[in-house]
Amino acid sequence: MKRIFLLMLCVTFFIPVFAQDEKSYDVVLKLSGEEHIGNVIEMDDTSIKFVHKGESLRYTFKKADVMKITFSSGRIEIINEAPKKNADESNQGSSLEEHHNKIAILPFVYIIDKQSASEDMRYKVQTECYSYLNNHTGELAILDPITTNAMLIKAGINTDNIRGYTMGEICDILGVEYIITGTITQNETFTSNYQGSNTKVKSGDNKNNSGKTINARTSTYSSNIQKYQTAMTMNIYSNKNTNIYSKDHFSFWQTTDAYKITLQYLLKRTPIYKK
Repeated sequence: MKRIFLLMLCVTFFIPVFAQDEKSYDVVLKLSGEEHIGNVIEMDDTSIKFVHKGESLRYTFKKADVMKITFSSGRIEIINEAPKKNADESNQGSSLEEHHNKIAILPFVYIIDKQSASEDMRYKVQTECYSYLNNHTGELAILDPITTNAMLIKAGINTDNIRGYTMGEICDILGVEYIITGTITQNETFTSNYQGSNTKVKSGDNKNNSGKTINARTSTYSSNIQKYQTAMTMNIYSNKNTNIYSKDHFSFWQTTDAYKITLQYLLKRTPIYKK
């Protein structure tokens, strides 16, 4: 009898404990994604009184921050609709698969005699880079410069703040796997001076000792040609923020458009160039 009494006493003691452990709780899900498990004590038009599981302290949540409440009974009450992503956010959150095999070319940095060149010149080199590379990338697709620049403007990226972004972040914004960047530095070196003369001879009516009159007119000319030293640096970054190519080169030519040959020289040596 004593054993039976002790057994019944143990059963009587543990049943409430099990019942307490199996108790259901309310779940409050916030718009931020935070989830709180406990008991909703009270609600009014603007707030929710809440006690977390295993605690006794009461908390107050603003209804404006709460998306829904799942009560212990299973009933779900929607407080606020989940926020919808706009098109820009969807583009920025695009997967790496959507970036695959896509390239964008950023406007080149162009410095002449330690001064930044005009934006038109920066865009001009960007377009020339696109035109030359467009037929030499194999399966890779290049984003055209107009689209690239429009997407940068919409994202609020310009020459003043672009250094605040990683190349991986810019890849994600543009939806590409690779980005090409470049810097051209051009400085005046010396001026070449060319001089010469021309002599025109014309027979006249008067005769000299040889029987002919010769009129001679001599003109002189000079020409100054400015010489330049041009250097270019080119980099290619991946959407993993890795630099996969970096090279610089000094142009052999000393004219203002010497960068064009240097641009082609460097592009041919990139890992994305295909003959």
